[in-house]
Amino acid sequence: MRHRFLFEQMVRRELRQKYKGSVLGIAWYLINPLVLMGAYALVFKVLLDIANIPDYPVFLLAGLIVWVFFAQALLAAAPSLVLNAPLVRKVRFPRETIPASVATVQLVTFVAMLLLLLPVALVVRDSLDPALLLLPVIVAFLFCLVLGLSMLVAVLHAHFRDVEPVLAAGLLPWFFLTPLFLPVEDFPGIDDHELIGDLLEWGNPVAPFVDSVRTILWAGEAPDLAHLAYVAAAGLIALALGAVVFRRMERDLAVVL
Repeated sequence: MRHRFLFEQMVRRELRQKYKGSVLGIAWYLINPLVLMGAYALVFKVLLDIANIPDYPVFLLAGLIVWVFFAQALLAAAPSLVLNAPLVRKVRFPRETIPASVATVQLVTFVAMLLLLLPVALVVRDSLDPALLLLPVIVAFLFCLVLGLSMLVAVLHAHFRDVEPVLAAGLLPWFFLTPLFLPVEDFPGIDDHELIGDLLEWGNPVAPFVDSVRTILWAGEAPDLAHLAYVAAAGLIALALGAVVFRRMERDLAVVL
C-alpha cells in the first residue's frame, strides 16, 4: 500500500507500452482473443465439423479468454525483472511489484473481455442465473493463480535465463491439452482412456478455471463443489508458492541482474 502510486504508474506504463504508436492502441488487447475465437470456431465448427456444440462461439470464447489471460501474463512476467533491471538495482521498493503490475494489466484485459462476453451470453441463454454471483470469486482465485506463477517465473528467469524460452515452448502443447475447443468427455478416444481424461481435467491447473467460467457464462449454471474447491486451492497454493520463492530469491536480484 505504501508503494501504490508506483504500482499504479507501472500498470499504466505496461498498458501503454506494448501497443505504443499503433492506431488502435490498447484495443489490441481485446482484438487478439476475438481473432483467435473466429479462427478456431472456423476450424473446429465449420472445416473439421467436430464441435457439435450449440452456441459454439460463446463456448469457445469463454475458455479462450481464461487461457489468454493465463498465458499472456506468464509470458510477459517472465522477463519483467530483467527488463526493469536498472530500476531494481537503483531503487528500493517491493520487487514483486514488477511482475504483479504485468499480471494486473492482463487482468484488466481479461475483465474487459468478460464484460463484452457477458451480455452476449445472457442474450444467447435468455436468462439471468444466480450462478453469475460466483464469477467474481472464480476470477479472484484465477488472479491468485496467475499472480503467484507470474512472481515465480519472473524471479526464476532473473536467475536462469532459460525460463522464458522453456515457458514459451511449454505453453504450446499445454494449450492443446487444455479443454478449450471441446469438453474433456468429447475428446476423441477419451472413453477408452479414463485416466487420460482425469489427467486432462484435474492434472491441468488451468482446466478447472476454464470449466468453471464456461459453466457460468455458457451453460448458465453454477460449477460443482469439486471445481470450486479446486480453483480455490489452486489459486491460494500458487500465490503462496510464488510469494515464498520470490522472497527467498529476490535477495540476489541486484547481483544476477
